[in-house]
Amino acid sequence: MNKFLFKHIDNTGLVLWRVVFGALIAIEGFGAIATGWVKRTLVEPDFTFNFIGFEFLQPLPGDLMYWYFALMGTFGILVMLGYKYRFSMFCYALMWTCVYLMQKSSYNNHYYLMMLLCWLMVFLPANRWFSIDAQQNQNLKSPSMPRWVLLVFVLQVWIVYTYGSIAKWYPGWLDASVAELFMRGKRDYWLIGDFLQLKWVHWCIAYVGVLFDLLIVPLLLWKRTRLAAFIASIFFHLFNSFVFQIGIFPYMSMAFAFFFFSAETLQKRFLPKKTLYTKGEVIVPSYKPVLVSLFSVYFIIQIALPLRHWFFKDDVLWTEEGHRLSWRMMLRSKGGSLTVWTKEKNSNERKRYFYNKLLSKKQQRSVKTKPDMLWQLAQRIKAAEKEEGRDVEVYMDVKIRVNNGSYYQLIDNTVDLAAENWHHFKHHDWILPSTEGFAQKKTNKKP
Repeated sequence: MNKFLFKHIDNTGLVLWRVVFGALIAIEGFGAIATGWVKRTLVEPDFTFNFIGFEFLQPLPGDLMYWYFALMGTFGILVMLGYKYRFSMFCYALMWTCVYLMQKSSYNNHYYLMMLLCWLMVFLPANRWFSIDAQQNQNLKSPSMPRWVLLVFVLQVWIVYTYGSIAKWYPGWLDASVAELFMRGKRDYWLIGDFLQLKWVHWCIAYVGVLFDLLIVPLLLWKRTRLAAFIASIFFHLFNSFVFQIGIFPYMSMAFAFFFFSAETLQKRFLPKKTLYTKGEVIVPSYKPVLVSLFSVYFIIQIALPLRHWFFKDDVLWTEEGHRLSWRMMLRSKGGSLTVWTKEKNSNERKRYFYNKLLSKKQQRSVKTKPDMLWQLAQRIKAAEKEEGRDVEVYMDVKIRVNNGSYYQLIDNTVDLAAENWHHFKHHDWILPSTEGFAQKKTNKKP
């Protein structure tokens, strides 16, 4: 076990990953300002739909969120340069975690992955070569790293891709109807818009997505298929970047290859002056028990979280219970309608409540199909009415459809949502059962 985990290997891959990762998270910080993401998601709304339990995390007032993201971008540059590396990486990880937990209107599995990678990088010796830290402190400089560093990254990436593939094993994806639905919105794309409407393209998207996610890590691990897998990875991720416009994730995914190619290959291409480490020393640190225990718990959680939706009643595509933190990436399209009613405690009269006045346009689009956000909206409405001196019950009439299917009732409109408690690991009975086959029915029926 000691030899397997603590044998030292060349650290070229980790060093190159730090440089690219630092550049990408810097782009994420500054890019979120430039593209208007900060404005739409954190500045325009009066409040954000945070992860339940983190209500204390709300955006800074005024223009301070712009400065917040500019500071994050600066920390990303410092990570890339390897200057004050651990401090810079810790600050970015903490700041990004706060952003991630304070809003769900722009929920993205890629943001979750970035958060995990940031925290992993805090504890990894990624600044021991090709860094300002190593230039300033020769005692820090080292051409090697323990093998567990490589294994942590490979296992994390493997979990992400494997669960991403498994989540696609349902009829709506396997019959290519979801891919077809996604591509309809790309019809106006320059040059490739019409191409993306071809039926065989939809089948390719569906099954290449399943097979790529399932096989890419094993193929990168095997030397004979590594180069071909990497070339396929470049094509796959550039396609996703152009067609789906999902930020830095495709480029971050391509950079994972640094952990699969040999140090000799990487040095020839990127760091020809770096000393190739070949000693293979086994150095067992005094903190071995703590290290092994922490990473064991971490990966047990990573493996368990994506499975939790199987322990909830009904289909996760319908209820959303267990959807987040589970690598369920780009799986379905949902639409819905929402009508809100309030009733004062000592009255039998329901009144229509125009909830849009509380929400930004982005939030209005997100809230209609997600039970946890609907529950949070009910709490907000109750609080807003209480400030006006009214003690009200909140009822919602919600109809949704999945993958362009028929509309069905999602929420029991006889339940006062404002009086319900939220349970992270328990099904909520006010979410009505899905109709069998709802995800596959194709109709234009309106609610």
